[in-house]
Amino acid sequence: MDRQTVDALLTGMLESADGVSDLLFISGKPPLVEVHGRLSDFPIDTPESVLTPALIEQLAGQIMNGSERLRLEFSNTGSCDCSYAIDDLARFRVNIFKQNGRHAIVMRKLQSKIPTLDVLGLPPIFREIVKEKDGIILLTGGTGTGKTTTLAAMLDELNETQEIHIVTLEDPIEFFHTHRKAAISQRELGKDFPNFADGLRAALRQAPKAILVGEIRDRETLEIAMTASETGHIVFSTLHTINAGQTINRILGMFSREEEQQLRQRLAATLRYVVSQRLVGKIDGGRLLVTEIMGSSLRTRETIVYGESENKSFLEIIEAGSSLGWHSFDQSIMAAFKAGIITEETAMASCSNKGKLRRELELVQKQRGVANEQAPSGLKLHIPEPIRIIEEGAAAVASARRTKS
Repeated sequence: MDRQTVDALLTGMLESADGVSDLLFISGKPPLVEVHGRLSDFPIDTPESVLTPALIEQLAGQIMNGSERLRLEFSNTGSCDCSYAIDDLARFRVNIFKQNGRHAIVMRKLQSKIPTLDVLGLPPIFREIVKEKDGIILLTGGTGTGKTTTLAAMLDELNETQEIHIVTLEDPIEFFHTHRKAAISQRELGKDFPNFADGLRAALRQAPKAILVGEIRDRETLEIAMTASETGHIVFSTLHTINAGQTINRILGMFSREEEQQLRQRLAATLRYVVSQRLVGKIDGGRLLVTEIMGSSLRTRETIVYGESENKSFLEIIEAGSSLGWHSFDQSIMAAFKAGIITEETAMASCSNKGKLRRELELVQKQRGVANEQAPSGLKLHIPEPIRIIEEGAAAVASARRTKS
């Protein structure tokens, strides 16, 4: 299998449907195309119309392009990450891994155009988040929930509004930013630095004001990120956690019990925001981004230091912080349901507190029923509410930022 054959296969898969996000190559199955979270087969001309281990290994060899680093990483750890590009068509983030002793490949199609906060439909508080001058901002969520895309939009906002040096550490580089007001230095794992901890340590000597770390994967990277935030840098990064509470617990789990109290103090002082993301199916097809946002306040910091209790949980703090622009997943999901964007079934499947959301859904249904009964004969009303969790003014946010400490 040569490069031309690989590019032709990938091109055909991309053009087989609108909205292709991932291409999968697994032995015993045809090539698979993922569109809006659903997989479909792509026909292949082999004796049994499925991929063989030999074919996938050849494909992996072309993607690795003879890289000794990737070969050793795959051999030693069972997987490796890299990028692949088809000229004038698409770029991919690639994971090659072993499954059942055989090669398998997942290729994530990368967007060529950097999205803006407005294009993604993110709440207004995101413009306040990027104004932070120091501390740590974490984007969390499962694989494929758009964390990197949101980070790219936040960096784009920084690039448009602030005259600063931004250093990114990525695996691989997914969006190429052009210099505007900011100067951006983008570094790729394996090409420009050996690991995130070393890359972050070196970044502190590169005069940045903002640092993006693709993912906090270990304790050492987290420690350096906290040190950077304590010395006047704003650090953006990601974690594979599903909400704010799990994020705090995951960070605490990286350290021993003897170190926990000191870590809690440092984390309370440096953590500025935890933004969690999920994608849920929309009524008209496609997927909707729903978010949970927790910022830093006196209550947040106290709960990080002393831990959650029966009357003080991160979820309760988030839902009580609506005047600051914070909101929980369930609040986001209810707003989407009221706006007629998602179904009741999707809302129940995606929520955190099913009992509470069920009661809220029943109340909305009753209100809609009353409205329909009061409408003129033959006319049934359904007026979707705008999907906006919070309407906040700059003055309110500025006031909250002055008093949060």
